[in-house]
Amino acid sequence: MTRVLAAYDALIAAGELRPDAEQREAAECLDALAATLERPRRGGILARLTGRRTAPRGVYMWGDVGRGKSMLMDLFFAHVDVAAKRRVHFAEFMLEVHGRIAIERRKEAGDPIAPVAAALSAETRLLAFDEMMVTNSPDAMILSRLFTALIAAGVTIVTTSNRAPADLYKNGLNREHFLPFISLIETHLTIVPLNGPVDYRRDRLGQQDTWLVPNGPKATAELSAAFFRLTDHEVTEPIPSEDVAVQGRVLHVPKTLKGVAVFSFKKLCGEARGAADYLAVARRYHTVILVGIPELGPENRNEAARFVQLIDALYEHKVKLLAAADAAPDALYPEGDGRFEFQRTVSRLEEMRSEAYLAQGHGAAGEAA
Repeated sequence: MTRVLAAYDALIAAGELRPDAEQREAAECLDALAATLERPRRGGILARLTGRRTAPRGVYMWGDVGRGKSMLMDLFFAHVDVAAKRRVHFAEFMLEVHGRIAIERRKEAGDPIAPVAAALSAETRLLAFDEMMVTNSPDAMILSRLFTALIAAGVTIVTTSNRAPADLYKNGLNREHFLPFISLIETHLTIVPLNGPVDYRRDRLGQQDTWLVPNGPKATAELSAAFFRLTDHEVTEPIPSEDVAVQGRVLHVPKTLKGVAVFSFKKLCGEARGAADYLAVARRYHTVILVGIPELGPENRNEAARFVQLIDALYEHKVKLLAAADAAPDALYPEGDGRFEFQRTVSRLEEMRSEAYLAQGHGAAGEAA
């Protein structure tokens, strides 16, 4: 037993986790992979001639939201003793790949994917992805060739997803070209389902009201406590931020951890943003905490229109919304031009507070996936 399984057992012993057969199976699988990766690499004559090494079989953990996928990835990545390792959100990785491919295309030196794969495999031996989700045709077109080259070069891949491999890019455009990637995953990665009885994330929300009125210190304190419960973050530790690239510009996320993002209404809806920004947020984060929502009306119609776009994106991707506002949803746009059109958003906000909505997995109805 390596440190991965020992760390998992310690959480069970401390009462942080409840016994879960599927989680333990995943922990054992990751533990075995860590042990394999930590052994000295050896290669035969072919490996010495080609410079290629056989990649240890990776792991694909999939299941509904809150079943412990990120927790297990945390344990694995923290305890596997591999120098050249990298963990990255899948959407961020694909943006990087498209950027590298664009640079190679400008060189007009032939196939751009091969040098990108070569560069990535030279940089890391272990690639760990959070939330594999394929939502567009450009990603689908390159994934099979890119990952085939990475695995052939000796890169081990570990990933989490809300979807079984066969359901990735479901009903997507030209999906037949994506099917080799599914076969690649099923051939080279161990598929580990995580659909146990406990939704830890929903459990940690408890009876938390997801729409707090009014804005102010009390609401802020409640949402702060919810953030720490959802992320297992120590209150005394600084909370990381990140920048998300959106169509050549940057969306700054002031606080984010483990798929939970915190924004102010002023920054997210008070500045010039569009559907692409909100779609990027909805795809990347399973929970959004939004503070400072004011009453809306004709006097701030631009902000109201952006808020509508934001809620549409979050709703379609089944993102959990925790908010502090100056009014309840049905009183948020009390009068004036635009109030009638806003009622659809009110209906969505009310549904997003329901137990049925909160129980759904991220991206459940929004992935072209």
